[in-house]
Amino acid sequence: MGISPDIGIDLGTSSVLVYVKGKGIVLQEPSVVALDTNTGKVLKVGEEAQKMIGRTPDHIKAVRPLKDGVISDYDMTEKMLKSFLQKVTGGVGLFKFFKPKIIVCVPSGVTEVEKRAVKDATSVAGAREVYLIEEPIAAAIGAGIDISQPSGSMIVDIGGGTADVAVISLGSIVESTSIKMAGDKFDEAIGKYMKKQHNLLIGERTAEEIKINIGSAFEREKDVFMDVRGRNQINGLPETVKISSAESFEALKESVIQIADAVHSVLERTPPELSADISDKGILMTGGGSLLWGLDRLIEARTGIKVYIAEDAVSCVAKGTGESLKELDTLSKAARKE
Repeated sequence: MGISPDIGIDLGTSSVLVYVKGKGIVLQEPSVVALDTNTGKVLKVGEEAQKMIGRTPDHIKAVRPLKDGVISDYDMTEKMLKSFLQKVTGGVGLFKFFKPKIIVCVPSGVTEVEKRAVKDATSVAGAREVYLIEEPIAAAIGAGIDISQPSGSMIVDIGGGTADVAVISLGSIVESTSIKMAGDKFDEAIGKYMKKQHNLLIGERTAEEIKINIGSAFEREKDVFMDVRGRNQINGLPETVKISSAESFEALKESVIQIADAVHSVLERTPPELSADISDKGILMTGGGSLLWGLDRLIEARTGIKVYIAEDAVSCVAKGTGESLKELDTLSKAARKE
């Protein structure tokens, strides 16, 4: 029996991706835990728990243990991590003997307290040693950018809880900002719009479907439509409403402008030499939130710089976290110095 492989985790607000050294991404599941509130017992984790959202009796609660990119429920995060790690390392038995080294990705704006919470939860879940890497750096590595060069690269990573904007040169972040405006807030904005404009109450999953199918961050030349089912809040009965991409643009306008403004403000603070590099190379977008239709165009219109969406946007951060497992010795030395 060999020693347990090193593991990279993209611990996201809406999903967790696990990268195992030598195998690549082996798990991608929603960050959801289903809990029996009577007994305190965890019933399901991940995909199976997500199916329960909005569909459970009162004593069963589907919770998201991470909010805005950080741990909001420590115990649940630890249980969720334990469950995922057991899944990828072949069960409880193996864990007793071989604890893996784990590198976890965190948003660029996290505090020392939040970093400590991530480290502690991962240790308790079964890690031998825990290292942290900042999201924009992991995203850049995962997108294939050589960040060791003395040249500026701009990354806009939009996940479920946070949008991280960073300028990277010589392997570290020169300028950055992290705002709590991302995929989950887009869903919320759509839900509020449906309630206000159509008196229709919809669940989280329906809001997400609207975002994926007809969501728009920029005006489209030709409208697309979708039938949305929900509950009429006046008579309490089920109802179907046809909505357009123009309405989704209306719903999302304020949210997406905040992201474009964040990119603009980081560019304003960037040293001129690095700005020139970014102007030549363009801005790279990663993360699931970057797939919102027209968000790249909006940022392009706001900055005047070409914007590209990474090839495998959703898994860039996890891939980069995994790639940085090769640098564990360097990270170990840096951690000892600290």
